[in-house]
Amino acid sequence: QVQLVESGGGLVQAGGSLRLSCAASGRTFSSYTMGWFRQAPGKEREFVAAINWIGRSTYYTDSLKGRFTISRDNIKNTLYLQMNSLQPEDTAVYYCAASRDSRSFGNAYWGQGTQVTVSS
Repeated sequence: QVQLVESGGGLVQAGGSLRLSCAASGRTFSSYTMGWFRQAPGKEREFVAAINWIGRSTYYTDSLKGRFTISRDNIKNTLYLQMNSLQPEDTAVYYCAASRDSRSFGNAYWGQGTQVTVSS
């Protein structure tokens, strides 16, 4: 089992940047595929990005490619999401997830989320 705690959210003006972090407990962090998801008010949770266990493969939802970058540090047991050129439509609660299944987050462990608000 792994416990996840997100941080780094906040209020930022459009065009600004934020870096989210997700600290994982336990000594098995490197065995998980990790991902970021977000949920905007009134909308369903959506996939943002994922990274494989060693960090050599990354995946993004098409609309965010080039603005968001996912990375991980398996020594620090931490997942990151660098978000640049933020827009009001990026406003959401951002969640990190850890999955034993490299192809699905259906049975993933989830963090509690961190709020990102982008003002226009």
